[in-house]
Amino acid sequence: MTKCFGEFPVSRRAVLTGLLASSIKASSSRLGAADELQGIYVPDAVDRAIDRGIDSLLSHQRDDGAITDRGHATAMTALSIMALASIGVVPDSVSPRGRALNRAIEFVLMPRNQANGYFGERDGSRMYGHGIVTLMLTEMLGMGASVEQNRRIHESLVAALKVILKSQSVRKPPRLQGGWRYTPSARDSDLSVSVWQVMALRSAKNDGLDVPAEAIESAVEYLRNSYTSPMNADGQPRDRVGGFAYTPGTRHPSFTMTAAGLLALQTCGQYDSPLVAGAAEWLLEHPPRSQDRFFYYGMYYYAQGMHQVGGKAAEEAKRLTSEELLNFQSNSGHWNGQHGEERNIGLVYCTTLAILSLSVRYHYLPIYQR
Repeated sequence: MTKCFGEFPVSRRAVLTGLLASSIKASSSRLGAADELQGIYVPDAVDRAIDRGIDSLLSHQRDDGAITDRGHATAMTALSIMALASIGVVPDSVSPRGRALNRAIEFVLMPRNQANGYFGERDGSRMYGHGIVTLMLTEMLGMGASVEQNRRIHESLVAALKVILKSQSVRKPPRLQGGWRYTPSARDSDLSVSVWQVMALRSAKNDGLDVPAEAIESAVEYLRNSYTSPMNADGQPRDRVGGFAYTPGTRHPSFTMTAAGLLALQTCGQYDSPLVAGAAEWLLEHPPRSQDRFFYYGMYYYAQGMHQVGGKAAEEAKRLTSEELLNFQSNSGHWNGQHGEERNIGLVYCTTLAILSLSVRYHYLPIYQR
């Protein structure tokens, strides 16, 4: 079901999310996680950690509205926008956080940041950044500070989606078809880049935008090819427990890619797939470790995906996400990479992913909602 907001279609979920966020933006309270005492909501340790993290993020906002510390300005700003929106902040001219969010959106929408629909060129973030920015635009569609801003979000989003769809259609080997790689014209695919495009496409489709069903179906087939268990003749996984690998054909799942594949399948509506059940069980057997190469990146997918699985998986992920991330927050409120490549990506990257992982409990971003 879609409604009209300004001059473009927007899903009911976005309107409702915007109304809910607007109702609490004055106090910046998050009601979902707090304890209620005589009508007063008392923030818990996670609430306080997120507040400090948001303040740390905003200390990195530049005069032009970008939020970044180590480059990839458009992609990092998009992640920051999602972090702010995930706790109920909406763009406005009243509250400090609302103004900061508005400025960040305006930065992303600058024409210089999108070349022929592509967001990954100017800031060097390639298709990773393009998928992140496109997902952010789908999440903010209908929630802009004005009708004019909403119109520009819609225009940029439509152009960005065309890049994703055209890139997916590039001829590739059969098992790599349906996925994406570092550049729009790449003839191979990997799961890490593909997940961002999948989430952006599915979120856009939920918003009522024109996303061909075959694009989602092709992406699901690529995800199935990335699962590490061999398939039986009937297309079912041979192993009850399995994970996802970086590229199809690899039989060695990793925490980050299994969490990513889990969430991507759920985003495509495959909640009852045996691959989802198998991946959730694999993650229960292989919990996150701070020494993982892409710890924060994996935690982002893990927190969302296991939350949507529900039951034991959701409870265990909620506990571990809080324990791990609160343990690594600095005194100044930011998070930083502990090991591997994440040491060099920057504070904004780690802090946004930590906030997005912890804020699953608030259910404000539509991508968190089953």
